[in-house]
Amino acid sequence: MRYQRKTLESPEWWQSLDAYIAEQKERNRDHVQSALIPVLHHVQDTFGYIPVKAINHVAQQLGVPTAFVCGVASFYSYFSLTPKGIYTISVCLGTACYVRGSQAVLDEFCRQINCRPGESTPDGLFTVHEARCLGACGQAPVVMVNDVVYARVTPEQVPDIIAQLTAEAQAESA
Repeated sequence: MRYQRKTLESPEWWQSLDAYIAEQKERNRDHVQSALIPVLHHVQDTFGYIPVKAINHVAQQLGVPTAFVCGVASFYSYFSLTPKGIYTISVCLGTACYVRGSQAVLDEFCRQINCRPGESTPDGLFTVHEARCLGACGQAPVVMVNDVVYARVTPEQVPDIIAQLTAEAQAESA
């Protein structure tokens, strides 16, 4: 999925968020807190993470404590409270992948983009993560970039993957 990367300062976005929250509250009239997860997904799909300003706004609009919204957003691993790169690189370190060399693949990604697992590059292009299992053990070692799965990845393939993604990002911004 490509993030829309909207700015927090867009009044139109805040109005659309309010409309989305109202819709979710209507769907979940008996338990307004049930609207929270879909609303957080909506925010993250827009920005690629959940900004603090949005957490405060969502809490106010749903009538729940900010700490509750923060707790939910930080509990689920899908949500991120910090900006992610356009490309999130997840390297599986599950048993099958690990014994087939995924640690070396992860190390090479980190070396190539010059950041540690959990960090993003300063240009906002890449974020690298360790994954416990990506569910493709028969194709180990596995790397997932956003929603695309790369099978049987070797450290030697990492520079080509990075180059392909960089070229794609440059083409999209042109």
